[in-house]
Amino acid sequence: MNLHEFQAKQLFARYNIPVPEARVAESVEAARSAARELGGAQWMVKAQVHAGGRGKAGGVVKAGSAEELEAAADRLLGSRLVTGQSAPEGQPINQVLIESPSDIAAEYYLGMLVDRALSRVVFMASAAGGMNIEEVARETPEKILTVPVHPAAGLQGYQCRQLAFGLGLEKQLKSLTAIMQGLYRLFMDNDLSLVEINPLVLTADGELLAVDAKINLDDSALYRHPELQALRDASQEDERENRAHQHGLNYVSLDGNIGCMVNGAGLAMATMDLIQLHGGAPANFLDVGGGTTAEKVAEAFKLILSDSKVKAILVNIFGGIVRCDLIAEGIIQAVKETGLELPVVVRLEGTNVDQGKALLQQSGLDIIAADGLSDAATRVVEAAGGQA
Repeated sequence: MNLHEFQAKQLFARYNIPVPEARVAESVEAARSAARELGGAQWMVKAQVHAGGRGKAGGVVKAGSAEELEAAADRLLGSRLVTGQSAPEGQPINQVLIESPSDIAAEYYLGMLVDRALSRVVFMASAAGGMNIEEVARETPEKILTVPVHPAAGLQGYQCRQLAFGLGLEKQLKSLTAIMQGLYRLFMDNDLSLVEINPLVLTADGELLAVDAKINLDDSALYRHPELQALRDASQEDERENRAHQHGLNYVSLDGNIGCMVNGAGLAMATMDLIQLHGGAPANFLDVGGGTTAEKVAEAFKLILSDSKVKAILVNIFGGIVRCDLIAEGIIQAVKETGLELPVVVRLEGTNVDQGKALLQQSGLDIIAADGLSDAATRVVEAAGGQA
């Protein structure tokens, strides 16, 4: 789950991470009022969307007068922002952040994430922060400094010094240490999966300030943080993924035309790989889970069918925890409820597989039975019209 910049900065402030003074606005009138409250003669107008690259896409505007501020807010609010990291149709802008501009002397990058290879939380930093940090990471990765934190020892003072000297911020060692300690507490207290400050700016008077903020929360731990879960902005997320979340399904939209319904994330990945190996293209990742029910299978079918690109569906179930006959009942229920006319290829293996196959055969529905995973992938690619 992602947070908006203004929400992330509110969390930053709780952990004593310095941020510019700002107000969030949902209308031009509110933006005008926010500018009056902040004072000054210039303001930043920043679109609040769950996508990076806002600056390059015109989503961050410096207004030098009240008229420019109102024009920027009017242009952004209610529109969609297309960035290099957004969906092709862009993200809806429902709020803008009105912020006092900072007198920037230098820009840096500072972030934290979970490094699965190291099984550690890792700090990342670079003296080449700003809008092009992705290019820096891709083209000159040696400019990215990393510091892994031992889970038992926690963040140590020498690690803060290591980054301060690596960034050339020796004079700001005390303030950088305080920011890193705040980020570490924020990360651990709230079960984050990612936090970024880009840019972390050095102002003309030598202070460090978090001018931007990005926070991703671990969905699996949200039950421990209902106050953060309440911050979810469903308008920024894929509608089908939202529906899947409500029914306890794991769904991710993709660009292909073969709908996939599988139980187990590993098997789902293998299924998508085999579809591509045989020349097809998966339309989604959909894991119905190990303990699924006929009702969840029916909802999964409805999700797949809501994607107009889908030309055929592959159901690949290994009955370990879940019984194949229950899956078969769900498939039959879903096909009848939705009036499905697309080709459906089903591969069942495991517990009660014979009963499951018998139910499908006796249903009278036009379902293509597959004998194995490779056979299933070949058949569904053919059913979808051949190679993508």
